[in-house]
Amino acid sequence: METGAVSHENGRYWTPPVIDSLDSIPRIEARPYARSVPFASTLDLILRNARQYPDTPALLFQSEPEPGSELLAWRYDELADQILRAGALLRHAGVSRDAPVAVIAPNIPSTHVALWGAQLAGCVFPINYLLGAEHIAGLLRAADVRVIVSLGHSEQLAIQQTTQEAVRLAGGERRVFEIDPDEAKPAPGSFQALLRATEPLAGLVDEISPDTTAAIFHTGGTTGLPKILRHSHRNELHTSCMAAAYYCFSHGDRLLNGFPLFHVAGVFVYGLAALAVGGTIYVPTLLGMRNQRFVANAWQLFKEHGISHLGCVPTTLASLAQSHEQAGVDGSCGVLAALTGGSSLPAEIASHFEARTGVPVRNIFGMTECAGIVAIEPMALPRTAGSVGLALPYTEVRALPLDEADKPRPDTFCAPGHEGVLCLRGPHVSPGYVDAARNAGTFTENGWLISGDLGYVDEQGRIFITGRSKDLIIRSGHNIDPQAIEEAFLANPDVLDCAAVGQPDRYAGELPVVFVTLKSEAACDAPQLLAKATPRIHERPAVPKQVHILKAMPTTPVGKIFKPALRRMAALNVVRDTLRQAGLLQHCEAELRDEQSSRCLIVVRDQAQAAAIESALRGLPVQCDIEVR
Repeated sequence: METGAVSHENGRYWTPPVIDSLDSIPRIEARPYARSVPFASTLDLILRNARQYPDTPALLFQSEPEPGSELLAWRYDELADQILRAGALLRHAGVSRDAPVAVIAPNIPSTHVALWGAQLAGCVFPINYLLGAEHIAGLLRAADVRVIVSLGHSEQLAIQQTTQEAVRLAGGERRVFEIDPDEAKPAPGSFQALLRATEPLAGLVDEISPDTTAAIFHTGGTTGLPKILRHSHRNELHTSCMAAAYYCFSHGDRLLNGFPLFHVAGVFVYGLAALAVGGTIYVPTLLGMRNQRFVANAWQLFKEHGISHLGCVPTTLASLAQSHEQAGVDGSCGVLAALTGGSSLPAEIASHFEARTGVPVRNIFGMTECAGIVAIEPMALPRTAGSVGLALPYTEVRALPLDEADKPRPDTFCAPGHEGVLCLRGPHVSPGYVDAARNAGTFTENGWLISGDLGYVDEQGRIFITGRSKDLIIRSGHNIDPQAIEEAFLANPDVLDCAAVGQPDRYAGELPVVFVTLKSEAACDAPQLLAKATPRIHERPAVPKQVHILKAMPTTPVGKIFKPALRRMAALNVVRDTLRQAGLLQHCEAELRDEQSSRCLIVVRDQAQAAAIESALRGLPVQCDIEVR
C-alpha cells in the first residue's frame, strides 16, 4: 500500500507514503522523488499544512507537570503566523539569507517559532545551552553570529546568565532577543511580545530553494575552529517527510517530544516529522523529560491529552516503565508506539517496557550529518532483534571493508550479512562541514557519508550495528566528544597522556571513563585527578564516572593511542564491577576472550554459579561467554 504527493493547484494536499511491508520502499522509490517530497523548503511545508489544518494544534505545551493543569496550544495557523512574524523580526535585526541566527533555549513552543523563523530569515544555529560560556563564545565567533535568540530569566535554567557571559566573551556587536519562559503571559519586550508587534514580510519564503542552507549544527570540538555542519532544506525535508511513514503517524496523532532543540532528534525526528503530516508535538514542560514530576505523572497526562506516540531514548523508556508501575495505571493509556534512538537500545529495557506498558518499541538510527535519520524499524512490521531498521526511501546504506572506509572515493562494498563500516548516501546527507577541511574521513568525494559505525546490511535491507569505529561517546542519546574530556585532564601538569572512552552501561548505553598515564614525578591518585579536571569540562554528562591510572597506554605501531583496547578494558571492568556488586566475583574468573575481541570470558566451577552470573549480567551491553570448568 502507498499514498503519495498531490498538488495544491487542484485542491488536494500531499499525504505521506506508507511503509507496511518490505516491498513498500522499492515501490516508493519507483516514482519521481518530487511526488514523495514536493516542498521547496521547511517553511513551505509548514505553511502548506497551516492552510490544510488551520485549527489543528501544532504544538501543545504542558507548562506544569500536574494532571488537570493548563495545557497551552498553538494551532497550525497561529504557529505559521508567528513564524512569519519571527522571520520579519530577524530580518529587521539585520539577518540576511544564509546568515546564522543562534538559538540558545530549551524545547518550548517559542523556541520552535524561533527555529523556523531563523530558517525563514537566514539559517538557524541551535547551540547546546548546557555548554559553558567560553565554549558558546567560541561557537558564536566561529559562525560569525550577529543575532541570538535565548531564554530570558528563569529560576529553573541559568541560560540567560550563560548567554550574557558568552556574548561578552565573544566580543563584537550582537543582538539578543530573549524568550520569556512564561509562555502564557510573556512580558513586554520579550521575544513573544516583539512578534505581536511585527508585521510579516511578504516574499521571504520565495527566496528559499531545496539547496538553500537551512541550518548549521555543532557536532564537537573544543579548540580551534569547532566542527560545524551544514544542512540544506532538502536534507531536513527528506527525513521529516519520510519518518511518519515508519511511525504510522498521521494527522490527529500526538507525539511526545522532550528532546532538546539543539539536537536533530528534537528538531526533525520528533519535531518537523510530526508537523509534516499535520500531527501535534506535545512538549513536556520547560525541563522536558528531566522534570521528575512530569515523569511521575506521565501516564495520566498521556491519557488526559491523547498522546499517541512517545519520542524517547533508552533511559527514558526505563524511567517511564518505572513510573507506569508506580502510578498503578492500566494498559497503554492510549499510547500506540514508543520510538527510541540516539544510543543503542538494550533488549532488556525494550522488553521490560513492552511487558510493563503494552506499548511496542521501535528503534531509530540516525546522525546529525544526515538530518537525524538513517533507518527506522517500521511500526507496521515486527521488531527484529538487534536491527535498527530499514533505510529511508531513496537512501543507500552499505557496509565498507575497513581499508576501504578511509579512501576518498570508496567503491568496494561488503556482501549482505558481512560486517564493515556503514556508509550511506541520499537526499538527507549534509553538504559537509562549514570548514571543508573537516570533511575528510566523513564525507567522500563520491557522495558517501561514512557513519563510523561497524555493522552490516542483510538480504532484506535490515541494518545491524555491531560497534563503532569512531571515538564518540553516546550517553543516553547525548553525544560527548572525548577530546573535551581529554583536554581537561591534560591541563593537569601531572598527566602524561590521557584517553576517554565509553564504558558500557545497562541504562545509559555508555558512560564516559578516562585512562591516564602520569609523569614519573607525579604523586596524585584518581580522585584528585578527577577533582582537578571536572571544572574544565563544559558539560556535566561528560564528567567521567571513573578514572583509571595505567603504567602505559596501549598504542598502535605508529605510536597513537589504541582506543579499541581501552574500550575492551572498560568493558571488562564493568563486568567485574557488576559481578563484585552481586557477590559473585569470588566464584569466577573474568578476562577478555582475546586481544582482538571485546567479548569477555567468565570461567566458573559449576552450573549453578553460571546461572547466577548470567542473571547478574542480563541487560549489560557487553558480550560475555560463560564456561564451566
